[in-house]
Amino acid sequence: MEITNQFEVDQAIDMVWDFFGDIPAVASCLPGTDLTDELGDDHYGGTVAIGLGPVKLDFDGEAKILERNEESKTIKVDASGADKKGRGQAAMLLDASLESSGRGTTVNVTMDLNISGAAAQYGRGLVGDITSVLLDDFAVNVQNRLQAISEGRDPSQVQNVQAASGLAIGLRAARMALARVFRRFFLPYNPELV
Repeated sequence: MEITNQFEVDQAIDMVWDFFGDIPAVASCLPGTDLTDELGDDHYGGTVAIGLGPVKLDFDGEAKILERNEESKTIKVDASGADKKGRGQAAMLLDASLESSGRGTTVNVTMDLNISGAAAQYGRGLVGDITSVLLDDFAVNVQNRLQAISEGRDPSQVQNVQAASGLAIGLRAARMALARVFRRFFLPYNPELV
């Protein structure tokens, strides 16, 4: 399943690019993610924990940078993991690109996500909505960390917007699903809204 997101931050592209060079710091902006082990050049190990109601998925995994192009300000990351209780696996190929914008920098993220096991039972729509919620939180956390860096503060001391809480994620994802249903049934057909 392919998921895309775009967000803007206030800082200049070179500062944002430097931040994106610290993969554990960037990963810590995604709720529930913690890269704790350096396994070699641009290769990291860690965990991802996401709760949704009574279901908690707790993955052990690895992330490796496949490509990093400073000239075009693009990065490609391959990540995969398995649930600690053996209930499924996840694999993700992430492409991120930076562009200068009037406000500062636009960050474009494309994620090709494959999930099997317990998480896959929720279906594409819900998994996509949950991932979109997490990416929205990621954008806010990146902005907060970059703001701290630009102010000379320690970015690791900046608290994330929210942990990967099941209730909060579930409510926000449900709101997205309801909005999608409303648009489908009550508004004139527009393929860009579906």
